[in-house]
Amino acid sequence: MNSVHGYRGGPVPLAGAPVLDLAQPMRRGMPQSPNHPPFRMLLERRHGDHVRADGGSAANELIVTGGHVGTHVDALAHVSQAGLLHGDVPADSVQSHEGFSRHGIEEFPPYVGRAVLLDVAAAHGVPVLPAGYEITVGDLEKARDAAGVDIGPGEALLLGTGWSRHWADPGVFTGQVGGAPGPGPAAGAWIAERGVRVTGGETIAYEHIPAGRGHAELPVHRQLLVEAGIHIVETMRLTGLAEAAAHRRRADFLLVLAPLPVVGATGSPVRPLAVLLDHDGQGRA
Repeated sequence: MNSVHGYRGGPVPLAGAPVLDLAQPMRRGMPQSPNHPPFRMLLERRHGDHVRADGGSAANELIVTGGHVGTHVDALAHVSQAGLLHGDVPADSVQSHEGFSRHGIEEFPPYVGRAVLLDVAAAHGVPVLPAGYEITVGDLEKARDAAGVDIGPGEALLLGTGWSRHWADPGVFTGQVGGAPGPGPAAGAWIAERGVRVTGGETIAYEHIPAGRGHAELPVHRQLLVEAGIHIVETMRLTGLAEAAAHRRRADFLLVLAPLPVVGATGSPVRPLAVLLDHDGQGRA
């Protein structure tokens, strides 16, 4: 693929453009929410278990994971309020042991389009926001103005908190004791008002998590998934993207986002890719 359409309306040359992987590596014991089953992988067949007549052998694995483990996208079926999903769909009318017949992750069309990084940590002059810090509307507008970008309807918005730097320390990263930085309800409303199609961040819950509260309440999930129909990407690895944005003095990029189309699932692992473009829209490195 040498170009793609839909980036602010015109063709975008991609040949030679730098590509950044925004997914955290998936391995046993990685940080995750205690609300979801842990990631496990084991070799079901090892080399030598079965050897073909010509001497060839194959290995393969068994993977067990929740849909909200590692870098993942939340489907609109993930959260309900007063028994209703997005669009006032009664949750109990569309859910069964086979999943959801409405708002499953398979309904998310792959996203290939403009994305903006609002680096709130950089706007405060720190590499990582403090644990339990609530991102405010003022923070979002300060980061937006510092980057000199706008955010259009139907685009993607990512929040930089620096929290990826804590990935190697599950006790800190999960925020179950000390909390984690994220948007509060006012910031959630501001994001919803932008009319973005998808938004994401570095923490396991796209929320302000106060110290000692865990995931007791998730108001921003309600605002985005239930009320606005905006998908959420969590546990993203954004430190490299933030560094590139500071170096390039450009906070927008082309985002490629395609979760697995698991029918009826409330979420799916994803490997987001950021394609960095020049100021003239070219895809040169």
